[in-house]
Amino acid sequence: MLKAYEGYFEDGQFFPLGAPINITKRRRVILTVLDEDVSVGSETTQAAALRDFFDAVNASDEKIPEVFDRVNFSQEVNL
Repeated sequence: MLKAYEGYFEDGQFFPLGAPINITKRRRVILTVLDEDVSVGSETTQAAALRDFFDAVNASDEKIPEVFDRVNFSQEVNL
């Protein structure tokens, strides 16, 4: 079976765009490098947002519970 993954190379590492990939050991691969730059702003923005979130959590003096209640984000709520 042939699979293709889109991503970018930076400092000798491959970063997939989208879901993480899992390649079993010792698989033959063909790597095609395109002559175009990639904008990775969304990953940078997401990483900055996560960093800000964890900084805020760590700066808070509230106790963090060991277990959280289950949340349904698709359920409408009237406030």
